[in-house]
Amino acid sequence: MTRRRTAATEEHTAFRRALTAALRGEVRFGAAERTVYSHDASNYRHLPAGVAKPADLDDVRAAMALCREHRVPLVARGAGTSIGGQAIGPGALVLDFRRHLGRVLELDPDRRTARVQPGTVLDDLRAAARPHGLTFGPDPATHSRCTLGGMIGNDSCGSHSLAWGRTSDNLHSLDLLLPDGTELTVGGPTTPAERERLRRLPGRAGELHRALQELADGNLALLRQGFPQLPRRGSGYALDALLPERGHDLSRALTGTEGTCAVLLGATVRLVAAPAARALVVAGYPDETAAADAVPALLPHRPLTMEGMGADLIAALLAAGRRPPALDRLPAGGGWLFMEVGGDTPAAAEAAARTLAEDARRGHGATVTVLTDPDEQRQLWSVREAGAGIVTRLPPDPSQPEARGGAEAWPGWEDSAVPPERLGSYLRRLRALLAAHGLRGVPYGHFGEGCVHLRIDFPLGRPEGRRTFRRFLEEAADLAVSHGGSLSGEHGDGQARAELLPRMYPPELIALFARFKRIWDPENLLNPGNLVDPRPLDRDLRLAGLPERRLPLVFPYPDDDGSLAKAVHRCVGVAKCVDTSTGVMCPSYMATGEERHSTRGRARLLAEMLRGEAVPDGWRSREVHKALDLCLACKGCASDCPVQVDMATYKAEFLYHHYRRRLRPASHYSLGWLPLWLRATALAPRAADRVRRSPALAAALRRAAGIAPERDLPTFPAETFTRWFRRHRATHPADPAAPRLLLWPDTFSEHLEPHIARAAVAVLEHLGYAVEIPDRPVCCGLTWITTGQLTTARRVLRRTVRAVPPDIPVVGLEPSCTTALRDELPALLGRDPAYGDAARDLAARVRTFAETVDRHTAELPALPGSAITQVHCHQHAALGTDADRRVTAALGLDNRVLDSGCCGLAGNFGFERGHYEVSRAAAERVLIPEVRAADPDTLVLADGFSCRTQIAQLADGRRALHLAEVLHRALDTAP
Repeated sequence: MTRRRTAATEEHTAFRRALTAALRGEVRFGAAERTVYSHDASNYRHLPAGVAKPADLDDVRAAMALCREHRVPLVARGAGTSIGGQAIGPGALVLDFRRHLGRVLELDPDRRTARVQPGTVLDDLRAAARPHGLTFGPDPATHSRCTLGGMIGNDSCGSHSLAWGRTSDNLHSLDLLLPDGTELTVGGPTTPAERERLRRLPGRAGELHRALQELADGNLALLRQGFPQLPRRGSGYALDALLPERGHDLSRALTGTEGTCAVLLGATVRLVAAPAARALVVAGYPDETAAADAVPALLPHRPLTMEGMGADLIAALLAAGRRPPALDRLPAGGGWLFMEVGGDTPAAAEAAARTLAEDARRGHGATVTVLTDPDEQRQLWSVREAGAGIVTRLPPDPSQPEARGGAEAWPGWEDSAVPPERLGSYLRRLRALLAAHGLRGVPYGHFGEGCVHLRIDFPLGRPEGRRTFRRFLEEAADLAVSHGGSLSGEHGDGQARAELLPRMYPPELIALFARFKRIWDPENLLNPGNLVDPRPLDRDLRLAGLPERRLPLVFPYPDDDGSLAKAVHRCVGVAKCVDTSTGVMCPSYMATGEERHSTRGRARLLAEMLRGEAVPDGWRSREVHKALDLCLACKGCASDCPVQVDMATYKAEFLYHHYRRRLRPASHYSLGWLPLWLRATALAPRAADRVRRSPALAAALRRAAGIAPERDLPTFPAETFTRWFRRHRATHPADPAAPRLLLWPDTFSEHLEPHIARAAVAVLEHLGYAVEIPDRPVCCGLTWITTGQLTTARRVLRRTVRAVPPDIPVVGLEPSCTTALRDELPALLGRDPAYGDAARDLAARVRTFAETVDRHTAELPALPGSAITQVHCHQHAALGTDADRRVTAALGLDNRVLDSGCCGLAGNFGFERGHYEVSRAAAERVLIPEVRAADPDTLVLADGFSCRTQIAQLADGRRALHLAEVLHRALDTAP
């Protein structure tokens, strides 16, 4: 045994060395990289041997050759959002195509084709085609991050497949690499003469074409009769595409093979003309089964889409966060059909929509809304697109009113499909099957093609969970087949459903699947264990093997039963965090492009740390620390992630345990204790400023404090805000009859930018408030929280709670501090018997400066002009910006809120040594170029101290203003 293990280790080492020497791209075999690539969006976990990110196609060829030589399986991977387990493989080399092979190589608008690399993101292709009035028809909900290679591997569809078909309907040709190194291009339907020519090709290519034609010609009756005929059949190999009447269509037969037959080097895809105008018809029915019953009668209108969902999806959305205003446009009902129609003009699109709406009313008594405004349509579509993430947490069970939240819901029976005319019956039976097993789920999906998405609260973390999982999937497979359906209608089979294929196909066809796989991959190197000779569907579950022992934790995790393991397993791989096109999440991933720096990657590492296998060092893990070190704690994931993975909280928890009773980095003592250092500086501000202005002393201070040498130190004002306020109040007594407000003197407004707090006092007093401040120093504890010094943070917060008088609204100026008072204060003190009630009471009284001013917009003077706004990440995540937008609109400002994400400074992060490059890259993505390009007369608004500092230090000294300063300026210039 020892000799075998030693030989295997030596072979593994030899493979790693050979791969590193042969490839120009990155080759990673460390525990961190293996961990973050051990999951996709499925229920399964498979640790790969290693990960390679090929720099070019030569790297792909070299990797394939070395895998063949060393007998290492190979798994090609795009965005890693496969729901069946297709993008992971035990002991495999994972090839990640996103990093370097993601370009649109050529676009021909006349022929309506495009040549793409396998890692091309769908939205990038659509953006390239848009100026020509074209698009790629299939559009899955993950369009902002899914790759064309992954779409071809799974034969992806999306909501518009009703009009434009699946990926396999939109391909011209595929460029392939076989395991033996053979390269060939396969296309669509061929003539008998072309097939004869292919048979006569020399070498491996001719051998392959002969074998494939013989497979088809020898089994014509089986291929014609063995496959169900329905719009969405995503299970098994599409061998009926090899029939002579279908032109022996190899590109279609290979689409949906899940990387088990060949590796894609590139593809030429077909584009379609996008309608010049669209309108959306939303029809309401008593429930989703009634909506499904209405589908067949409405299909003759040939809508572009026909999506269905029920009231429980809306309930899941509301349980997940704030209520989107778009829901006000939903017509009455408990189930809905979303039907989009197109036209050459807006009038034509609206006319088609009105006709469809009238038919929906007459035929099944639907309540109907017609939307023609593109923004309103986008807002409602966002509800449907978010479904894949939202329903990973079910809404609370009405039968259990004492439960705080809903159960976790998992894939497995994610996208079954039946003929549309049988969809209503299937949904009713499926609901009954769920009830019979004591399970819950939220069905929704592509009702126009009979495809149902459904995540289910399988008890996978409990001992009986595997048995429940298996029994349900077996019975659900039989139910779908009894309705003439497919186990999968969109996402493929993978490990989740391949074992069930014999319930859908006869044994002779299952044998043909194996024969087809051997023709392409005789040595079974490509993604083994999927589709052919599948791994059992209830093995390798990622929740299996997790420790049941509860860890002592600081944060309460109330929505996760107090469990960090349950919290990190919120991440189900939807991968919105690797969408680099918009939003706050995840700034470090946007800067580095490294999977371990995404929210998803960090969640996987924390989960593996808790498991204790690949990452065995627990809280002392260097791999987890390195990944979390570049987390900006921006909280973007807490709002942008569909399941509210809160990495800022997990990072603080980890740092607390990692450094407990250990020496910390210098920045934790300098920046983490910043409020106290600044309080000391305020005793001698001139001396402190002399140190700042001395290059030698400032450099020494940076080194000692762990501050990045590229950073300028802040200036220190001669007087703190509190001192000014006491002088001000002595000469300007408050009106005792005026409503009272307590203005929070956060560290930055108190010690670094007191002019902002002074401006806020002027504005609030102008609006009639009696402004107060605490009679002793207070702090939200944020700097200690972000550095994981949670024991100290609790002490600080207890003193703060004692210092704040009761029954008075508290107004915050700094978004990060305001968020800490609303969220972290009750989280850290909520269970404290002496302070819990007071902490919750204080948190409930905290509001933003804009929320206070928003009550007086009619009293504000005009300040016409243009402005751009950088929203602080914590405000985006926790506080919201509706009030800010109303206030700037009341001023008459033409204000554009930047979609710039995190500024990159993020409190202590951007000041810490080793973080400057990532911090600057995050800022240079959108924010700094926008500020540099803005007209000198354009106001730059940024309520966050970090945002203003980053702008000042990187945007050529351009100064950003707090909203309080802008309002003060408006008052000063008013008649």
